[in-house]
Amino acid sequence: MKAVRATDGAVAVVELDAPPGIGGELVEMKSASICSSDLMYLRYGLNRVVGHELAGIRADGTAVVVEAVLSCGECDHCRSGRYNLCPTHFTQALGATTDGGMAEQFQIQSNRLIPLPSGLDVRDGSLAEPTAVGWHALRLAHTGPDTSVAVVGAGALGLLAVASAYRQGATEVALEARHPHQVAAGERLGAKIGATGRYDVVLDAAGTMESLARAVELVGPRGRVVSVATHRGPVPIDWSTLFHLEASILPSIGYCMHDRGDGEAVAEIAEAAAMLADNPEIAQTLITHRFPLEDAVEAFRVAGDRASGAIRVVVEL
Repeated sequence: MKAVRATDGAVAVVELDAPPGIGGELVEMKSASICSSDLMYLRYGLNRVVGHELAGIRADGTAVVVEAVLSCGECDHCRSGRYNLCPTHFTQALGATTDGGMAEQFQIQSNRLIPLPSGLDVRDGSLAEPTAVGWHALRLAHTGPDTSVAVVGAGALGLLAVASAYRQGATEVALEARHPHQVAAGERLGAKIGATGRYDVVLDAAGTMESLARAVELVGPRGRVVSVATHRGPVPIDWSTLFHLEASILPSIGYCMHDRGDGEAVAEIAEAAAMLADNPEIAQTLITHRFPLEDAVEAFRVAGDRASGAIRVVVEL
């Protein structure tokens, strides 16, 4: 069985004796998109099967997206649906601390398989995973009707956050973008290019010290800066700006479940998938390149080349 493995800072298509995964249900994989964290893992020199943005087909023919936030299932966080806070989460990071699913087949717990809604092609289904990351961050920051939002960083996560903010009721969404192809994509999704003034919610989707500082510059009185970045060590913050505005900074990790307001719990990745199904233009805008499994090496090269115009690169399995 073929899979894409990271070895010594590069990827290779390899033959495996058995499907990767943590055990459980066997899924025929159909699409795996390449995240910036996959590229980061390569730089760290990890030796794993890559891939955590995954969609495939169950044995009964159901198209599913893999909920890549794995957990123990037993702690208080897991029982409350906040499994992104489970202390075992980082010990089971797909493509990092355990094998990912960029392979012809993948084994995963059944409770981490979320059915794709009608209207979302399984070849686009892997996009639901990164969408859920931005969706969770915006929800954590109380995005809703009459909320103004600014997104700093126009990679795939930032652009998906633009769509998610509108879906959650934001009346205005501004986008800070660097590259012409990102500007074009942002405009296609309805964003105002360039943030001016101050905003109720500012999402740092770039994950750098500079983008966090810019997010603080844009937050309004009692506004919320929310960041999906994994910073290592201390982070300098303009406390004076936050202090005088009574603004706050929220770290956001992964995604989880929440009460949708009627007493029923819903997975955020399911909400993200529903948005993608209702608006096919999002996937059409974000997925700029597709490669077969045999060409995964080239797929990673394109995904890591800023001049390529890539936003999300999908490996079809």
